[in-house]
Amino acid sequence: MVTIDDVQDALSNVIDPELGLDFVELGLVYDIEVEGGDVYITFTLTSPGCPIGPQVTEQMKEFVSEVPEVERVFPKMVFSPPWTPDLMSEEAKFALGF
Repeated sequence: MVTIDDVQDALSNVIDPELGLDFVELGLVYDIEVEGGDVYITFTLTSPGCPIGPQVTEQMKEFVSEVPEVERVFPKMVFSPPWTPDLMSEEAKFALGF
């Protein structure tokens, strides 16, 4: 059975190219739902004008699809609530000097 931890581990491979940290540590993944073999990921970007949305969506599909028993991946990009540095892990804040 697919777990949220499995999905988070896979998403740790999705790296923000500008900041060099993964989407989970940056707090850009808002929600993960697992329904059987289907995985629904709600995520955001550091700013609405960030051009990497399509690239991130494809990377999420690619990495999460590699998790055993995952059949389909449905990433959904949202901008509400807006991302803030407060959402980052303590490790990410330290790495970026916050």
